[in-house]
Amino acid sequence: MPLPLPAAGGSAARASAIRLLCTATASAEAASLPHLLALPPVAPSPTADELARLVLAHHNPFHPAESPLQLLSGGGVSISGDLLVQLLLRLRGASKLALSLLHAARLHPSFANARPPSDAYDAVVDALGRARQFDAAWRVVVDASADGAASPRTFAVLARRYVAAGMTRQAVRAFDDMEAFVGREPDATEFSTLLDTLCKYKYPKVNQKVNKTLSGYLVFEVHYSAIAQILVATEVFNKRKYKYEPNEKMYTILIYGWCKVNRSDIAKKFLKDMLDHGIEPNIVTYNILLNGICRHVSLHPDYRFDRTVHAAEALLKEMRERGIEPDVTSYSIILHVYSRAHKPELCLCMFRSMKDRGICPTVATYTSVIKCLSSCGRLEDGEILLDEMVSEGVCPSPATYNCFFKEYRGRKDVSGALQLYNKMKAPGSRTAPDIHTYNILLGMFIKLNRHETVLNIWSDICESTVGPDLDSYTLLIHGLCDSQKWREACQFFMEMIEKGFLPQKITFEKLYRGLIQADMLRTWRRLKRRVDEEAAKFGDEFKVYHMKPYKR
Repeated sequence: MPLPLPAAGGSAARASAIRLLCTATASAEAASLPHLLALPPVAPSPTADELARLVLAHHNPFHPAESPLQLLSGGGVSISGDLLVQLLLRLRGASKLALSLLHAARLHPSFANARPPSDAYDAVVDALGRARQFDAAWRVVVDASADGAASPRTFAVLARRYVAAGMTRQAVRAFDDMEAFVGREPDATEFSTLLDTLCKYKYPKVNQKVNKTLSGYLVFEVHYSAIAQILVATEVFNKRKYKYEPNEKMYTILIYGWCKVNRSDIAKKFLKDMLDHGIEPNIVTYNILLNGICRHVSLHPDYRFDRTVHAAEALLKEMRERGIEPDVTSYSIILHVYSRAHKPELCLCMFRSMKDRGICPTVATYTSVIKCLSSCGRLEDGEILLDEMVSEGVCPSPATYNCFFKEYRGRKDVSGALQLYNKMKAPGSRTAPDIHTYNILLGMFIKLNRHETVLNIWSDICESTVGPDLDSYTLLIHGLCDSQKWREACQFFMEMIEKGFLPQKITFEKLYRGLIQADMLRTWRRLKRRVDEEAAKFGDEFKVYHMKPYKR
């Protein structure tokens, strides 16, 4: 029998004061990391929502500039800079439309005296980068520079998309090219943003020797091979540290990067080097190192779990000796370890201890405990904790609900998944499904051969602001191929290309072999011709995949 969860207690004033304290703590942590060059968030705007639906519903995929031009020039629409930015943010999943809309806006009377804001150019660069249309993205950068709208954030967005595509060298070159378009050299904050971007996406293993230079900084002898290569951020840091004086942000980012590649031993050496140069680590630095110690290790059998917990306790002791008290993030990391090890009782015990100390749980904290309870089959306890979370004024995130969806997927519980999904998309719901929610449900119902439900969910994705992404199309097309629904698979394959998404090679091969087996070679040739047309329009991003002869 599962133990009952503690009820949400305490006065409303006390809860409000604790939440205020936690908010201040979180803000101080956020200020320690470079997030100044992020795109503006999607703000509530019924006008932008309606315009996005009109453009998406009535666009011509073969002439993507047609509907934006008709909407803006022939419809008598007055559009402001903020409205244009919000509209482009909602079209980030349709790169062609976003690009056409920006070109139409530049000719619109509303921008006769002033060009579109820099946020609009950055949003289009981001949309094109998501679709890996970097040739077109660079053309937008050139236009932005001509209009005086190119900014350091433009190149931060471009570098982020390059790194997300695995093109780290191109990201560094884009950073170096910033001076030619912006008119000044990058400063230390922008360099920290580049390091942060490189560390977040590139996780190669490394074969290195650690040495000391005369200046005392860590240097790595790099042995380039097909198997092992150095993390690009460390190389960039070592080459440019003479130009940008290292600070706690740069060291914290590099510690984060080495923890990402499961090399907490090198991360500790960077921490020691940081202390040797008189740079004091903060709570964020220690939390990142604690996260690296805890999250990237195997916890089974139990002796590995005990070893990880002891290492975490030793680091917490070091923190306290330096006068740094663990915060809500520190506790959340330990809770995540208990969650991964499937220790629900330890999770609940630490959760209660944390609340008794007056530390207010955040969304991540609740999500870790709910994930543990759900993965251990205690969905009822997870639902009770979800209700407590809402009563404490903490709004659940889509990741919180995804914990339940993953358990429903494992149980093949169709009714439970649909009931929770309908609750999330109901009017007045504070948490809408995100793209990960949709992809979990797509994969679940595709495996269960619930074709009608799959199409209903796909319709909801297209109507939402998140839009289908590359993973959504890949899941759907592969599922249709497995069901031998070749006509629908070809239809969505064409739609995917028309929206500017580059299909993965495995998708090409799966559809190719299926169409050959179904004696539909002519259909495949038409699809291949469309890919070649896209290659002519957008450059090298649509690569030519050479198919091996397939024998039935």
